[in-house]
Amino acid sequence: MIKLECINIDTVYTKKNIEQYLYHDPCDKYDYLIAVSCGAIAGLIDILFIGTPVDSKIQDWTDEQVRQMVKHFAKICGWRPKEEKKDSISSAIGFLEKKFPVCYDQAHTAAVNGEFDMAAINHHMKSLSHAPDIIGLYFSILNQFTNTSTFLDNGNLITICSNGYELQGHNLVAKLFCGFVNWLGHIMSDIAGSSGTDNRGSGIVIPFFELFGLCNFGEFQVGKYRNTLAVVATKTFQEGYDARFGLSMTIPVLICDLSIKLLWAFKRHFYKKCSLKECIPTKRHDDLRIMLIMGNGTMCLMDGADATVRSGGNWVNFFLRMNIIAWYHFAMLVFEEVCIRFDINVLMQEQLNAYIRINQELRLYLSKLKSIDIEKYKVEVNQFGSFYELMDKAKTHDDLSQILLNEFKIQKIQLPYEGKFDDFMKDRSSVLEFR
Repeated sequence: MIKLECINIDTVYTKKNIEQYLYHDPCDKYDYLIAVSCGAIAGLIDILFIGTPVDSKIQDWTDEQVRQMVKHFAKICGWRPKEEKKDSISSAIGFLEKKFPVCYDQAHTAAVNGEFDMAAINHHMKSLSHAPDIIGLYFSILNQFTNTSTFLDNGNLITICSNGYELQGHNLVAKLFCGFVNWLGHIMSDIAGSSGTDNRGSGIVIPFFELFGLCNFGEFQVGKYRNTLAVVATKTFQEGYDARFGLSMTIPVLICDLSIKLLWAFKRHFYKKCSLKECIPTKRHDDLRIMLIMGNGTMCLMDGADATVRSGGNWVNFFLRMNIIAWYHFAMLVFEEVCIRFDINVLMQEQLNAYIRINQELRLYLSKLKSIDIEKYKVEVNQFGSFYELMDKAKTHDDLSQILLNEFKIQKIQLPYEGKFDDFMKDRSSVLEFR
């Protein structure tokens, strides 16, 4: 028997708890000063050195690191170029594309039978299987199994049939593994740019950025025209706002977090005289979590202000200058803090524990079912069916009694009484025993 306890969520949001979290401040003025200063420095780095994919001061360095990673991956997979092409990224990309072919690599409108507009510069965003996240992996496996291609265009999910492709593998597990390897290898062939060119080309999207293709709403000014959010996101990607630029945008976020954690540890050790073990930055420290929120909030505020002022009212320019990695990280920090403050994570853990207990009981029940002798069960069911038919045919009390007596004999069950049943029941000293 599993006992499930229902938790009343209203008990969590009591006035006492809310007042405690609103008025309890674990940080002092120096903590706020450290957090805001680190966030401001990271914000200046983002504004001055990250900027947009076109004018970024460090984008060339980031692109080069990605190219080196792709060439290293190609060598692991068997790329053995000639001496004059050992540093050629186009040769490595070409090798990977031949090594990991997929059925969903259509790059032009004509390749999708004119069902929607697409070009080489944006097909990595519209093709869901090219996304370097769990969504991309799911659609890649699905497309490879069904020999199809799935695209997201202006809020519409479009699937077309592909030809001339066969997923390798002799069984389901082997095919799943081959599908995963193909997806990963093809992602690596596209992350450094388009095939057959030494230019920057079109890379792959930032993880989950492809979901903006669902946002077919709004009217955002782009030059002389107004576009939906999906179109604005696609145009932003076409300007180089891809995973390589996402790596560049990650740099100020890391600088902000690491500098705050480092200064927090120094202050805690030298000022508060805590041991080194107590100075390890973890989420269990309330003051550190608040400092990270303040620092990242400061950086996002500066980033948003810079994007607003320098975009000139053009929403594509606004998105190009917005550090989506920083905003996502800031939103996650706030969300985690809300969960911690109102014990939402505790509620979720309790519900998870309940599901775990249910799963354990189900496994125990299934193990007992597996131990059942099915053949014996079928014999008993057939016997019961025959016995039930005989009982159904009985018309009188004597007929039913005779059927029961015969069944006792067949089953070799000793009667719990001697003599006639009526005489036995009339005798007050009689005892009815089942053995």
